[in-house]
Amino acid sequence: MIEVSPIGSGRSVQSMSNFASQLKAEISRIAKRESRQETASLKKSASQARSDIAALKRRIGELEALVRRLAKTAPASAAASSADSQKTLRFRAGGFAALRTRLDLSAAQMAQLLGVSAQSVYHWESGKSRPRASQLGQIANLRKLGKKQVQARLSE
Repeated sequence: MIEVSPIGSGRSVQSMSNFASQLKAEISRIAKRESRQETASLKKSASQARSDIAALKRRIGELEALVRRLAKTAPASAAASSADSQKTLRFRAGGFAALRTRLDLSAAQMAQLLGVSAQSVYHWESGKSRPRASQLGQIANLRKLGKKQVQARLSE
């Protein structure tokens, strides 16, 4: 058998293939343009982030240098002042209990003098907690007082 092809059928296949390749080329071109626009904004933000990071690194370097300079000049005076305050206002639970006994005070009365709760006094004496720095000064002042002076303060 002999097959007969219609006239012009080769041409329609060729034009369809031409149309498909042109369509693919156009889609590719539009996609590239869109991706270029997207990547341009990403590149811009990445560049900005890198410059911000560099500026922050410079600032950190400056601050670290300042800290080193200050550490060289200030440690002797800071250590001396903190050591002096630690020596004069130390706290020992047994010493605090002995002070309360010497002054013949109950825990509630001692708490009233110091402006704290009786529970705080119990915790300090048992060693469960320590008084704050501001309270250490008040305790030191109580050490200087006698029984009569303490009773006078309680009656006020």
